[in-house]
Order: sequence, then structure tokens, then C-alpha cells
Amino acid sequence: ADRRKDEFLATLAHELRNPLAPISNAIQLLRRAGGPHATDRLFGIVERQVRQIVKLVDDLMEIARISRGKIELARCPLPLADVVRDAVDASRPQFERAGHRLDVALPDEPLVVHGDAVRLTQVLTNLLNNAAKYTDAGGRIELAAQRCGTTVALTVADNGRGIPAAQLPRVFDMFAQPHLDNKGDGDGLGIGLAIVRKLVEMHEGTVEAHSAGPGQGSEFIVRLPLLPETAPDACADTPCGTLAGHRILVVDDNADAADTLALLLESHGARARAVYGGPAALASLPRFAPDVVLLDLGMPDMDGFDVARAMRTAGGTRVRIVALTGWGQQADRARTRAAGFDHHLTKPVDLQALAAWLSGA
Repeated sequence: ADRRKDEFLATLAHELRNPLAPISNAIQLLRRAGGPHATDRLFGIVERQVRQIVKLVDDLMEIARISRGKIELARCPLPLADVVRDAVDASRPQFERAGHRLDVALPDEPLVVHGDAVRLTQVLTNLLNNAAKYTDAGGRIELAAQRCGTTVALTVADNGRGIPAAQLPRVFDMFAQPHLDNKGDGDGLGIGLAIVRKLVEMHEGTVEAHSAGPGQGSEFIVRLPLLPETAPDACADTPCGTLAGHRILVVDDNADAADTLALLLESHGARARAVYGGPAALASLPRFAPDVVLLDLGMPDMDGFDVARAMRTAGGTRVRIVALTGWGQQADRARTRAAGFDHHLTKPVDLQALAAWLSGA
């Protein structure tokens, strides 16, 4: 256990350094970029690498929540074709970058499961991304669905790196990276397949892995129970929100973080102002009259909890105060809720989630 902990920490450090290097290089190049096309390309590099860092952190938090049973599924009758379509769309950029061919085969009959659309799409996206990741450029991946009595079998097969026989029994274990065969050239923390298994089991399903060995490709099969043949009711769409018309005060002792978030909010239609500490936030309350405050928790002198209490005492009962923090565990959310915060967002802020919440979603 101690050895696996050390291996995991080494892998985590490696995976975090990977995206940080191109971000650092891009920032230096931006200072001397020769034209708008070069600048656009560098912005794209930074955006992709930041997404990778966010995904690593999200995966760590996700597996912790799932392992402790801290997530709930929003299940409804769900056409499997919708899940396949959304997963393929999410994975398409990775397939296009690698020049892979993806063949999708679905039966003509409608296959309906009782599932959470987001989580089942996550399952299939993880499997497709793994197939793309561990298949050499120009490879072939197949995605197929087939009715098997009262269940459906979803198969993702590739002609890629394959899995050694000795690694197959632990392919879904936490932090396992069976495709690597000790080469150390992987991408990720070995969490994705563990998340897949947990989510499939939460849907009363099973998942299995097959491979003839190194260089022989891999096959993953997810089996899910089907609903009786009834017309599925469409799952309710998440209401869309907008930031237009909102006055948002951003409070963060990290001036760069506060300024960039305020600019981003304004680019989405909000009127935003950034301040860099508790006293400045309290002084801005009557002058700026925000209806929303995005409040960093970890500030010196007055932390976010002190500022929130002072705002409520000063008559800010109508303003909605949102905790803005890097801490996203269930206990952290419970603490901010008990302290009177209206909402809890982890950094970097998902503006769509904020807009949906403000619209009452």
C-alpha cells in the first residue's frame, strides 16, 4: 500500500507538470508573439492544458465522492442512442487529433435504460477516450450496442496497445494503469476506469475488460438492464441561465484571479467589479450594490466566513453570497452552507453552472 501511494504521488506530480510546461512556454511566447495567428494558437494551447489540469482535479474529487456514496443519480427513462451520440461528440476532438477511425453500430430498435444521462455519457466517454489514448495514430475504434435479452451490451473495442494478461484482473482498480506495462508514458492518474466501474454498478450493471495481450487491442463491455418496451419520457432539460443584468462583486486576495474573473463575467453580460480583500468588499457593498458576491474563503486578515458574516450584519440580507474556493468536498460544502452562504462553487468557476443557479435551476 505504501509503494502504491508513492507511485500515485509520483504519477500525480508527473501529470500536473505535463500541462504546466506548455502553459509556461506559451506565456513566455505570448510576450513576443509575432502576430494574431500565433497568439490564437498559444491561447488554444493554454486553454487545452488548463482543461487537462481541471480534469485531473475533478477526477480525484469524483472518485472520492463516488467511493463514499456521496453522489446521487438523476435517473429517468433514457434512450441509449442519446448517450452514444453525446459521448461520441465529447470524444470527437481526441479522435480527430489522432486520426482515428471510429465506427458506431446501433440497432434499429430503440433501447431504453433507466439511467442518469450525464453519468452514463461519462462512462462511455471515458471508455472512448481510453481507446483513443492507447491506440497509435490512425487506429480503429468500434462502438457497438446490442440487445441481449433484458440487457444491452455496449462494447468499445480498439486495435491499440492492449493489456498484459497479468494486468487484466486489476484493470478497474484505483490508480491502476494496465495499458502502460511499466513504461511510464501514460496520460492520467489511472482513475477513469475505476469511475466507470462505480458508475456502472450504481446503474445495476456490470463492466468487463478483454485483451489478447500487448499489441492486440482491448475490448470493454458494459451491460445495463433495459426498461420494458415503453416510449421513454424525455429527461427534463436543465434550464439555461444568463448572467446578463446581474451585478456581481468578485472578492479574492489574488488580484489576477479576481480581475480575470470579473472580465470574464462582463464578457458574458454581467456588470462585475473585483476587490482584493474583506474591507474593500464591505466598502463596495453600499456603493456597487451587487446582487451576487463571489467570495474567496482563504483570504488573510478577514477570511470569507468573516466577510460573509459582516455583510449579513451590515444589511446584506438580499445579496446572494457564493463561496469561491478550491475546496470542494462534501464537508466543505456543508460548512459554507452552515455559515449562511447561498451557494458553493469550486475554482475555476463554471459560468454555465453559476448562470443556471442564478436562474433558479
